[in-house]
Amino acid sequence: MILTAGNRHESTQFEELIDGVNVMQKKGRPRKKFKAIAGDKGYSGIANRKKLQKRGIKCVIPVKSNEKVRRGRKFKLDKKLYRRRNVVERCIGWLKELRRIATRYDKLAQSYLAMVKMAFIQRYFKVMDLRDTA
Repeated sequence: MILTAGNRHESTQFEELIDGVNVMQKKGRPRKKFKAIAGDKGYSGIANRKKLQKRGIKCVIPVKSNEKVRRGRKFKLDKKLYRRRNVVERCIGWLKELRRIATRYDKLAQSYLAMVKMAFIQRYFKVMDLRDTA
């Protein structure tokens, strides 16, 4: 999770975000390389696509309608993988239901991030409790 100023576009943190995530495995150390990364049109752009291609990661980001694409170059979107992005969208929607986080009462970035992490911990315990009763 990376917190930036409200007037800064999220795609500027694309590479830093990718570097900060580890993929857990059953055995051994976590992997740093993903098979694919899905994002919304805000992450579309040649620079981000090149970063993913350079790392050997499949890009699952739709092309903007006003984006200039070089002649002859077509980006094919894997719709099946793109649909799985809804998990992230639902998580963000759930976070926005929490008034303290949605309105950002905390002025310090450190306090705000702590509240977001607390919300995730609370959600995790709630989900785990539901699994135990089922």
